[in-house]
Amino acid sequence: MYDLAIIGGGPAGVAGGVYAARKKMKTVLITDFFGGQSLVSADIQNWIGVVSISGFEWGKKLEEHLRAQESIDIMDSDLVSKVERMDGGWRLLTQSGKAIEAKTMLLTSGSRRRKLNVPGEKEFESRGVAYCSICDAPLFKDRAVVVAGGGNSGLEATIDLLPYATKIFLLHRGDVLKGDPVTQEKVVRNPKVQVILNVEIQEIIGSQIVTGLKYRDKISSDVRMLDVQGVFVEIGSVPNSDFVKEFVKLNDWGEVVVDHKTQRTSVEGIWAAGDITDVMYKQNNISMGDAVKATLNIYEYFRSR
Repeated sequence: MYDLAIIGGGPAGVAGGVYAARKKMKTVLITDFFGGQSLVSADIQNWIGVVSISGFEWGKKLEEHLRAQESIDIMDSDLVSKVERMDGGWRLLTQSGKAIEAKTMLLTSGSRRRKLNVPGEKEFESRGVAYCSICDAPLFKDRAVVVAGGGNSGLEATIDLLPYATKIFLLHRGDVLKGDPVTQEKVVRNPKVQVILNVEIQEIIGSQIVTGLKYRDKISSDVRMLDVQGVFVEIGSVPNSDFVKEFVKLNDWGEVVVDHKTQRTSVEGIWAAGDITDVMYKQNNISMGDAVKATLNIYEYFRSR
């Protein structure tokens, strides 16, 4: 039985793994890939100590740092699908059929992209509907596109598309954009971009591929159509917490509720850090710090026992 099982290979999981290894706890880390959601970022500029780095390169560095540790087992290309309580700890069942036993768990499984859930979204996924601007932006060269979302994700997707798209409609359901002011300025001042606020997206239109998007103006109630060939959905994320929802307390958004001093959940023996939690700010730097905090508290937990 392991002392600690860490679930997730993003910044929080890797930070927890490095610290657990240094504390000589018997640890296993289970992940399908390294890097978390930032893996698809073209240019990370707010990782403290590094001026600029691509998400792919950053993910590789995380993996290299973790694999350089001697006292940790790594199960990559796998996911935890179910957790069961057992005497003295927890049994983790993976999608590949493996069963891992551990005395404690650190949940760092992050979150996944939120969907619009409107007609046409599912039908035209990968046929004009996209969720990764850095992956798919070149496919929309000389086309008009919609970016749905007025936060940092939407703004960054718009910037990714600027070298390729002829026109970008940035749609936001609120009355003001929410992203960083510096990024907002870059977007708003570009003549390719048209910001449309107070929007309720109703349907994505197309035949074989996307040909348009229908939305309702929340102020006038007018229904309008945009002739576009692509829709990039950038409206936030959903915590990957389903596999522990029977055990730990979740808030209304599915985030794991933690004690922010220790990162302990509502259940003894389970800690959580990163985007899966109810932390106010979803940032790589914060996720790593919270995971370090959690791992040190797990170490103290074992010492006290």
